[in-house]
Amino acid sequence: MRRMTSLALLLPFAALAACGSETQPPSTDEPRIKVRSSEQEELHKFDAFNLAIALKRAIQDAGFTCRRVTDAGFVGAYQNLDMWAAHCEYDRGEPRDWAIFAGPDGSAQVRDCRDIPGTGLPTCDIKSRPKGSFTELK
Repeated sequence: MRRMTSLALLLPFAALAACGSETQPPSTDEPRIKVRSSEQEELHKFDAFNLAIALKRAIQDAGFTCRRVTDAGFVGAYQNLDMWAAHCEYDRGEPRDWAIFAGPDGSAQVRDCRDIPGTGLPTCDIKSRPKGSFTELK
């Protein structure tokens, strides 16, 4: 009987100790804050000719080559980056497609589109193109 009394006295204390120890799963309804740079916003405002210049410069600043951009556009958002694709033509050699990821800190990361499959990154399929010509200023 003594054993049962001790157990009966301990149960309320155990219940009190357990209060508040439950972990709540994170809510999926919480809004996410998205930070965007002025550079990210400007890329969406460019016509084709100026977008070609901006993407070509990002490709070259990353240490790659691009003779002329003949097609380009917005692919989509990936995490906090805007993904763009540019089709580069060269005087010699075959053309290459580049993925350019514009970050909220004004940075750009460049990847060869051939290297993207299997990485979990979006494919280089352009969803929207700017107005105008990529090769002529109009």
